[in-house]
Amino acid sequence: MKILITGASGFVGKNLVAELKNRGYEDLFLFTRENTLENLKQFTKECEFVFHLAGINRPENEEEFMEGNFRFTSKLLEFLKMHNNKSPVLITSSIQAEKNTSYGESKKLAEEVIFNFSKETGGEVYVYRLPNLFGKWSKPNYNSVVATYCYNIARNLDIKVNDPEAELTLCYIDDVLEEFVGALQGSPTKLNNSYCTIQKTYPIKLDELVDHIESFKESRTTLSIPNMEDDFTKKLYSTYLSFLPKDQFSYDLKMNVDNRGSFTEFLRTSDRGQVSVNVSKPGITKGNHWHHTKNEKFLVVSGEGLIRFREIHSADIIEYQVSGEKLQVVDIPVGYSHSIVNIGDSDLVTVMWVNECFNPKNPDTSYLEV
Repeated sequence: MKILITGASGFVGKNLVAELKNRGYEDLFLFTRENTLENLKQFTKECEFVFHLAGINRPENEEEFMEGNFRFTSKLLEFLKMHNNKSPVLITSSIQAEKNTSYGESKKLAEEVIFNFSKETGGEVYVYRLPNLFGKWSKPNYNSVVATYCYNIARNLDIKVNDPEAELTLCYIDDVLEEFVGALQGSPTKLNNSYCTIQKTYPIKLDELVDHIESFKESRTTLSIPNMEDDFTKKLYSTYLSFLPKDQFSYDLKMNVDNRGSFTEFLRTSDRGQVSVNVSKPGITKGNHWHHTKNEKFLVVSGEGLIRFREIHSADIIEYQVSGEKLQVVDIPVGYSHSIVNIGDSDLVTVMWVNECFNPKNPDTSYLEV
């Protein structure tokens, strides 16, 4: 299928082009500001589906709204009619089309001209009044407040919150893409009023949005992982990471180092414990303690070790020899004193998961040699 995409270099366009290529669509006519109307005329002669994403939302003067939103849409449809091309046309409008502003009026007129095109030609049209979008490749101070907040907070820049109680309706770019591909394949989500819609949206107040994003920044210090079971939090966190400065993808962890090796916390969660990395020098034994409720999983990823267990009321010792050559998880049950000793010639590196984050006021750790 030959697919025309106007606004192909914009936020939605870049994401759509990448996803269409992922799905095997290769015959794409990409129309950007670098192209001419002659290019558009040729594209509209050959295309079999149109994603009309081009538009103006932050012009230098308000007249550009009409030029970029209404008149350009009219020109696109004029070319299609010239070629008697009845390709389906999907257009991105805005919830602002319901408002009496220059931008809203230009979007509303673009909607009307495309609905009229459908009546005249019998061609399918899909009009999406999109809410505030967020996701990777959006532009700060241009596409959405989410992009601006993510960009600024990641760089310790000030952010402006005019009305903390103001509520936004947000929509994630991947959910938009899923709907658009559905429309391309003939299955758009249509409302009773002839408009199409993205089914997944997220209402949120501005102050809550700021709190979310600031918590993502703080997570490098607290080591806390956001709640990825919450769909919105997962998508917002992914968006935030895409705005990190390119020289700040990495961050240091606090290593607790002594002559035995080191112990470093890596991740913490509120409900699923924490992950740490333990390094032991050759001949060193660590552990020799037991827990009432706390349980762990040990995974040796480098070196050779011996994990030893003893139920605290028994003299019988259980041993597991472990190695980075064969990745094997060993569960550490409650009520068993346990230790791990480096029996190799190099550092023993063990990834350790524990079902609860360490609480110095209630460590649930009692010393007892195996």
